[in-house]
Amino acid sequence: MPTITDMPDPTPRRTVLSTIILSSPFLLIALAAAADTETPAGQRYDRFVVAAPALAAASWGPVGTLLIGALAMLTEVVLALIREGQVGASAGSVIAATLTVTFAAAYTAAQRVRREHDLALVRSVAQTAQQVVLRPLPDRINGVDLALYYRAAAEQAQIGGDLYEAVRTPFGVRIILGDVQGKGLPAVEMAAALLGSFREAAYDCKDLPALASRLETGLQRYAERASSRDAAERFATAVLLEIPDDRPEAHLLNCGHPSPVLIQPDGVRLLEPDTPLPPLNLSALVASDYRATTVPFGPGDRVLLYTDGVSETRDRDGEFYPLAERLSRWTAEPSVELLDSLRRDLRRYAGGPADDDVAALLAARHTPKGGPTSN
Repeated sequence: MPTITDMPDPTPRRTVLSTIILSSPFLLIALAAAADTETPAGQRYDRFVVAAPALAAASWGPVGTLLIGALAMLTEVVLALIREGQVGASAGSVIAATLTVTFAAAYTAAQRVRREHDLALVRSVAQTAQQVVLRPLPDRINGVDLALYYRAAAEQAQIGGDLYEAVRTPFGVRIILGDVQGKGLPAVEMAAALLGSFREAAYDCKDLPALASRLETGLQRYAERASSRDAAERFATAVLLEIPDDRPEAHLLNCGHPSPVLIQPDGVRLLEPDTPLPPLNLSALVASDYRATTVPFGPGDRVLLYTDGVSETRDRDGEFYPLAERLSRWTAEPSVELLDSLRRDLRRYAGGPADDDVAALLAARHTPKGGPTSN
């Protein structure tokens, strides 16, 4: 499935910066040598070579740092021979200091490389966890085109409390998009439990109210065995969407989640539920009967499911993001381009990255060639 993220690609600016950082020890040695040989007698700049291996430790490995330290000491020897014709006590002290800094810098470089390796392993595990909990979705399921924009709020995170899934069932394509209360590992754990319940129950339940009841039961059982003490108090908002294969309609059930948006060539509208329903895992506190809403959904129609990371994005004046108004400008754009426009507009509106998880899933009834464009 086309997936849009905020993970930056390498840029020429970053490449230039990396080159400067890598070459900085050599530049320091060259500048120190040039200044020492070109200035009048009595002005010494050779001592600056001591800092070269320390700079190398920030970007080079331990072997590279040792070699740069050796180059710095060799440079000091050459400068001493040019200046005095011998390696005297003054040059010897510089060499001794450079040797000490070189060994310390090499140790620091070794520790840095080890931490970077550990961090790479952690990121690999996080990426694997994302593949398990938030599996990549196909471009199309049974005549329904899908596109996704997902961003975890935690810096360098691959997964957060927002969740999504789409499966092909005997009743049509069923989709869930939700948001677990809170952040961090407890939110991820509850999101995994909710997705597990959905993946099992979506194939069996005859309608969305029955599916919502199964999800409620699944979260209650999760809370009984969860490791976190506040698991029973956590809840999740969610939207369930069912798109039958043989009828131009869609069924929606909204459990306390931001209202989806129906996008059609002639405009957009919020799909407000007829009866507000509480979030999942709160039915024991708030008595309610699950009811689904049916809306027309033909070829070329699209529905946007999203989390409050979209709708509750604020500008500098504290105003919420006007989602429906913005979407009305992009109704002619294909789904992937529309979500990319949404991503860039959210960043501009907030003045930077969002401080909450963001998920937006666009489901479109597939349009045969020659019909209205949707994806």
